[in-house]
Amino acid sequence: MADSLMKDLSKLNKPNATYNVNDYGAIADSLTLNTKAIQQAIDTCANNGGGIVLFPEGNYVTGTIELKSNVYLNVDKNARIIGSTDIKDYPDHIESLKSIMSESYEFKQSLIYGEKLTNIGIIGNGEIYFRGEKEYFGGPETQTLIVDRPLGIRIIECKNVIVKDIHLSNSAAWMQNYLHCENLLFKNMTVNNHANFNNDGLDLDGCKNAVVDGCFINAEDDAMCFKGASFYDTENIIVKNSTFLSTCNGFKIGTDTQGSFRNIIARNLILGGIPDSLESFRGHEASTGITLVTVDGGTVENIILTDITINQSRCPIFLRIGDRGRVMKGMPKPEPGSLQNIIIKNIDGKDNYTQGSLITGMEGYPVENVIIKDMNISMQGGGTDSMAHATVPEDIAGYPDAHQFNREGLPAYGFYIRHAKNLILQNVKITTDSIDARPEFKYGNNVENVIINNKIIN
Repeated sequence: MADSLMKDLSKLNKPNATYNVNDYGAIADSLTLNTKAIQQAIDTCANNGGGIVLFPEGNYVTGTIELKSNVYLNVDKNARIIGSTDIKDYPDHIESLKSIMSESYEFKQSLIYGEKLTNIGIIGNGEIYFRGEKEYFGGPETQTLIVDRPLGIRIIECKNVIVKDIHLSNSAAWMQNYLHCENLLFKNMTVNNHANFNNDGLDLDGCKNAVVDGCFINAEDDAMCFKGASFYDTENIIVKNSTFLSTCNGFKIGTDTQGSFRNIIARNLILGGIPDSLESFRGHEASTGITLVTVDGGTVENIILTDITINQSRCPIFLRIGDRGRVMKGMPKPEPGSLQNIIIKNIDGKDNYTQGSLITGMEGYPVENVIIKDMNISMQGGGTDSMAHATVPEDIAGYPDAHQFNREGLPAYGFYIRHAKNLILQNVKITTDSIDARPEFKYGNNVENVIINNKIIN
């Protein structure tokens, strides 16, 4: 699968014809609103069979621009697209695909929008600065509806999408949302998103055939996140040679899991919190390095994560099955999903915090068929005896994040495990920088065929 994806997606090429936005009246003075001029360049390019819409050196202020098939935005090295700070410059675009995105989140506004297109891209060594700071777009942090805070990029039901070499910064909400798309290539993309709440880095939802390669994301919310709110499956994905930093989750499969997730390979990644030298909206510690969860009925299976570094996370690895069951109005609540056939190997890291890693299914729905192999990371330590004997809530209907479970310290500084079947931890070593009263591994109820470093637990 990996070889096929790399071969096929490497063939996605941009066309040669070029349309300079300056020729259509755009003025790169950091002040003039260029929405009409930029859109005219895009429309002309599309009407003539496609090509490149070029942003040469300068700063181009704009409101919402709508992509068209066979059009690639090329932002030159010394050029910037800058988002307007007036919400009136972001008209509603409501997709025809009905999903949790349209019914619960009700996303309507973004700086860049495209729906049901083929052969589109955002390329070049320049920057798109969305100007999403709270001083321009206020509003509370939320798990559903986001009002008057435009997303950066929304791409809906599109095929053959390239995002390459571009620098994306400071959206008012999620930076990028790709919903039920196919054949996507993200190459050497840089994202810094610490302007506001809900500042995700890259969200792929119900997408098929995607490669994320050589990317750097520093995000206030989830950095690299796969969702299933479209009710379509996310499958055939490669993520490699990238760094995902976050004050939430570095690499996450979950949040909305109405669709399923399968055949996902991630390798050679740096995950976790944000070094002091880098920008952060609030603090520098991550909730998790790796999160794999299902809480809305979807299946998570056939996942390989290898050669991963996890630093500055409270919960380095979090695997969970829950029963939130969020669906659209009028739909029946689904049965809980499954989390199975997972390999996590060659893991290192340091400066992780006190919480510890957690593997937890739920009564009658175990996490199963998981191998975690060759893992050596350090934790902060300092756990107390009361932490070692604390009760970990089931919270089966809760939000799918590790901070819901004994954030300050689980009963083990390494792994706390329950509701698990056919779980092997081989050559796993967790150390602490200071004395910790908790054990390295501890087990709750409903564990079956669990083997830890060659010791059979049950």
